[in-house]
Amino acid sequence: MQIKGLRERQDLSADPKTVRIYEQFGKLLNEMGRKELTEGVVTFTNSCVDEINACMVTGAPLTKLVKKKQDSILKLMEKEMKVVPRNYYRTLWMVLGMSGIGMPIGVAFGISVGNIGLLGLGLPIGMAIGLAIGSSLDKKAATEGRQLDIELKG
Repeated sequence: MQIKGLRERQDLSADPKTVRIYEQFGKLLNEMGRKELTEGVVTFTNSCVDEINACMVTGAPLTKLVKKKQDSILKLMEKEMKVVPRNYYRTLWMVLGMSGIGMPIGVAFGISVGNIGLLGLGLPIGMAIGLAIGSSLDKKAATEGRQLDIELKG
């Protein structure tokens, strides 16, 4: 079973953000076509592509739909096959590091010094820890061949 492609749209040129997101989704589909995918992933991806191709809206609603479908496909691929795009874990762990590691460090430091205003000092520490963890997970995924050769930008 093969992944379907996006149809050419003449109505995209008005909004550069929509063009970028739409082209990025097309590149993701091309990269996915190079991997051995499960039948469930291919079926789900093709249904998402059919929905986007059938959609007649343009501009922000189209951008929102494409992003939503892209995120759904990536979550399914990560869950079922552990296949992710470049820097997926780095981005994920940066946020987790700031909120789950940095905030408690900042709170502990602020309380120990007696000035809770120093709460923000933990955020860059947590971010650095999260980036280190995420980068190592990305490197591991690349060496195991579980990484798509595309970096997705919001």
